[in-house]
Amino acid sequence: MAEKKHQKHTKLSKPNYGFFGRNEWAIIGTPCGNVQQLAYKITQKLAAKYKLSYVDADHKHADDAEKGEIIKDNAMAFGASLEYTDKINFHRFDTKANFDTYQFRQYFNESDLVLVNGNHFTAKRQIVVIDPKKEESLSRKLDRLTDVGLILLTEAATEIPAFLKAHLPNIEEIPTYPFSRTSRIAAFIEKQLIADIPPLYGLVLAGGKSQRMGKDKGQIDYHGKPQREFMADVLNEICDETFLSVRSSKNETATDYPFLEDTFYDLGPFGAIASAFRHRPNAAWLVIACDLPLLDLETLDFLVKNRNSSAVATAFNSPVNEFPEPLISIWEPRSYPILLQFLAQGFSCPRKVLINSEVNLVDAPDGQKLMNVNRPEELAVVMKLIKE
Repeated sequence: MAEKKHQKHTKLSKPNYGFFGRNEWAIIGTPCGNVQQLAYKITQKLAAKYKLSYVDADHKHADDAEKGEIIKDNAMAFGASLEYTDKINFHRFDTKANFDTYQFRQYFNESDLVLVNGNHFTAKRQIVVIDPKKEESLSRKLDRLTDVGLILLTEAATEIPAFLKAHLPNIEEIPTYPFSRTSRIAAFIEKQLIADIPPLYGLVLAGGKSQRMGKDKGQIDYHGKPQREFMADVLNEICDETFLSVRSSKNETATDYPFLEDTFYDLGPFGAIASAFRHRPNAAWLVIACDLPLLDLETLDFLVKNRNSSAVATAFNSPVNEFPEPLISIWEPRSYPILLQFLAQGFSCPRKVLINSEVNLVDAPDGQKLMNVNRPEELAVVMKLIKE
């Protein structure tokens, strides 16, 4: 009998990261100046709709360092290990820390797209430039070409080199554009970004203790069935898959929807959201509390149509206090590490996360639909409204 392999660490679902972020493209095969200029032009065309980042090496400072020259324009030259500079229009951190992929991902978490100088760094996907000036160099970097999505031809390029054809058996299927067609290249990249928008899953929060109500709010019948089931039915109309969030499924009655148990314990809704991301870290989650009996498909469909996947979340403004409604929100995958950062600092309030993050806020067409019911007297009022 074969011995069962020992699993030392808990097996976790991993986000679809590359070296720097979720969506990253290395531009490789042409001099660094050309790579930089192309990256800048793509950024200029897409920056109005997306958050773009760029990764490159600083050749000037590297050359100066090789000559023994020290650039004394900041505290780093005098022994500091970290310096922060408020540049008024942007912020800059200089650090001597050794970065690897785990640190980079934190900094690029909120980027929709990371463009990378592939002459110096690797990335998950690649744009290969055919340029006679760098062909010999490209032939020595074939190991970096793991997922080529686009080929660009410079004016001097007459054909695709034989070594590249041999390395890429599917080369005939890869789109090929002139290097100068920046608009076409940017449109190709945007098409990939749209295709990579995370799927939307639904999560009904049904694990609360309902202490103020005195009975399980998820089991209250407003519309002919338990509210948590009704809410799941509504979410299922607009989500790829819907789950019921519970503290434990041990004593739960079977339903048409899968249970998603808390794996972050005793943290209330914050723990439920984090548990959902632990389960499916590459999905966005439309999170709904089960104490919203007036919430309907029309209101949630409005939220989905106004979704901004570039934001940390898309949420309704509360008609009561004008703060974001964290429990009627679409939480994007990029919010997962942010939630964990807040937890590490001792905060478990999802609203605090939204208030202090870049969030897409929208006003509900009818603010009354966002009314929540926590107490018996509120229950009586809403029951009357529903009957009327």
